[in-house]
Amino acid sequence: MDLTDNAEEAAFRRDVRDWLAEHLTGEFAAARGLGGPGREHEGFDVRLAWDRLLADHGWTCLGWPREFGGREATVQQQVIFHEEYARANAPVRVGHIGEELLGPTLIAFGTPEQQRRFLPGIVGVRELWCQGYSEPGAGSDLAGVSTTAHRDGDEWVINGQKVWTSMAHVADWCFVLARTDPTQQRHRGLSYLLVPMDQPGVQVRPIVQLTGTSEFNEVFFDDARTDAGNVVGEVGSGWQVAMGTLGFERGVGTIDQQVVFRRELAGITAMARENGAIDDPLLRDRIARAWVDLEALRCTVLRTLGAAGPPGAESSVIKLLWANFHRGLGELAMDVAGAGGLLAEEEPYGLDSWQRLFLFTRADTIYGGSNEIQRNIIAERVLGLPREPRP
Repeated sequence: MDLTDNAEEAAFRRDVRDWLAEHLTGEFAAARGLGGPGREHEGFDVRLAWDRLLADHGWTCLGWPREFGGREATVQQQVIFHEEYARANAPVRVGHIGEELLGPTLIAFGTPEQQRRFLPGIVGVRELWCQGYSEPGAGSDLAGVSTTAHRDGDEWVINGQKVWTSMAHVADWCFVLARTDPTQQRHRGLSYLLVPMDQPGVQVRPIVQLTGTSEFNEVFFDDARTDAGNVVGEVGSGWQVAMGTLGFERGVGTIDQQVVFRRELAGITAMARENGAIDDPLLRDRIARAWVDLEALRCTVLRTLGAAGPPGAESSVIKLLWANFHRGLGELAMDVAGAGGLLAEEEPYGLDSWQRLFLFTRADTIYGGSNEIQRNIIAERVLGLPREPRP
């Protein structure tokens, strides 16, 4: 794998760098660095405006085919964009769930009507999305979802509860995994529905986390409705579509994550130089190891994205790698901060960015599929080992 820029890629990098320098001014200059794990509440309105400016200039959905509003950028060009985005300290995006999860899913599994209806709103950041997968009794064990949907004329009627739904409080739509055939069990009889959030049958309740913020939510569906045509894939084949979405989340989506990771590691390194922690050989070694691990993660993602077809079970390797890396990065931040990292900035619970990082990343190895689930997937579907005994 050649990670150096060729002439075309070098020119693309200059274009990205010049555009960011020209437009990260005024109100957007003040938005630099806003967002990130445990900080999604920061500057939401200005970040949304920034995302829409990116869309106006063709910087959203870079890897999508041109017929769907993208640039057909190569994997390397997408990586270049996100690297320069990180170097510019641009604000964390707000439309990523639609751009990186639902959009590629609709391109792979959606009907032409669904693509015409929903993809332009994602490209232009005019409609925001959230993901309705996890439930109180079905988190990493996604096949155990109990949210139901039944057909009523030209609509589906949805009842149930989702939890840990990121950004549901600002989303216009939710892609929901629901059971449409009650006679089937586990992954059979599930369907993938696109459900509008702004309706009487949908209630969103924020979940206050250890960080004091509430980007996660509970979502209750009480006879919520969506059009009959808003099923992605065949009715009853939602498991295949849902796994496709998870593959995209752990593939292209990880490029965006690395924007944040690289910025965080640079901040930790700067803090170590400022407070003298860099002189501790053990901490200096851990910082160096974190840099190496991040480069290895980058190469793994590039190799996976470079393979033919959408990411498969191998994407569980990526989830396992980035979750453990990021949790370790939060621990490293606290160790570099030293004793001062134990003190709140202000009463009653004013946390600095490193304290938020540490607390938020405790969940990284749980949400989106726990480490245990990912290891089982790797063992059974990648390595071909025998399945664990089922109760």
